[in-house]
Amino acid sequence: MNDHVKGLLITAIGVLFVVPDSLFVRLIEASAPTITFWRGVTSGGFILIGVLAVMGLRGFRDVARTGWPGLIYTVLIATTAPGFVLAVTWTSVANVVFIIASMPVFAAIFSRVFLGETISRRMVLTMMGVFAGLGIIAWGSGETEGASWQGDLMALGVSASFAGAMTAVRKVRNTSMVPAIPVAYLGASLVIWPFADPGTAMPSQWPLLLGHGAFITVSTTLLTLGPRYIASAEVALLILLESVLAPLLVWAVIGEDPGPWALAGGAVVIGVLFVSNLWVLRHRRRMRNVPQPRVGPPPMQ
Repeated sequence: MNDHVKGLLITAIGVLFVVPDSLFVRLIEASAPTITFWRGVTSGGFILIGVLAVMGLRGFRDVARTGWPGLIYTVLIATTAPGFVLAVTWTSVANVVFIIASMPVFAAIFSRVFLGETISRRMVLTMMGVFAGLGIIAWGSGETEGASWQGDLMALGVSASFAGAMTAVRKVRNTSMVPAIPVAYLGASLVIWPFADPGTAMPSQWPLLLGHGAFITVSTTLLTLGPRYIASAEVALLILLESVLAPLLVWAVIGEDPGPWALAGGAVVIGVLFVSNLWVLRHRRRMRNVPQPRVGPPPMQ
């Protein structure tokens, strides 16, 4: 198996393990702060054990040396944990995953503002299409059962936080930020602890709580390893699977109908991002196949 196939396989499995995340939030019978607390403790604890086993304390020292970029990354990742749970609690799963799929748009905006990168014409068209899809989702939130604009707004905040974290980490590309993840997850649980009631959920629902953490751990690990072997456009295309499969899984298991507005808006968002990333991928492959000019003196006759 070559590295490219290995990267595709690892990333695809990582995406499949993140698909049930929102379903776990629906199935666990507890308040949003309690679910957030146990989600962070279990997944953060599992990842912490793995980091210590593989990297020891060196990984944490390397992250600490990154300074502000590392701190911003850790804080933003920490905010996504309660944000995601609250979003799923307040609005439909379909709305949440379709809105979070807009993360590349926010990443492009943040890269322009904070890194000075230009926004290509392709990305401008992508933004227009994605925002049109988000507008359709927001318009239908008042008419779809279980959906609300408050949850949609929270999901938008989660998308922006993820994008901000990804933008910050680009300043420290040579440092593995995996050790920052358990710090973020466990830190979020510590902050949310006063508002949670952990003791009521664990005795009766420990299989769901541990399973939730295990799925997050596996997906986080694989989605950190897989992208090392494949192009970012391929990663983005595979991650779109989560936006498609998550609402279908929730619909199949607990009968949560996403509603026509969410499906229509989601189709626009996913379709636009799919075409945009596919164009990037094909363009890069075409450029690799273009013969390169000879460098150096002409061959001897």
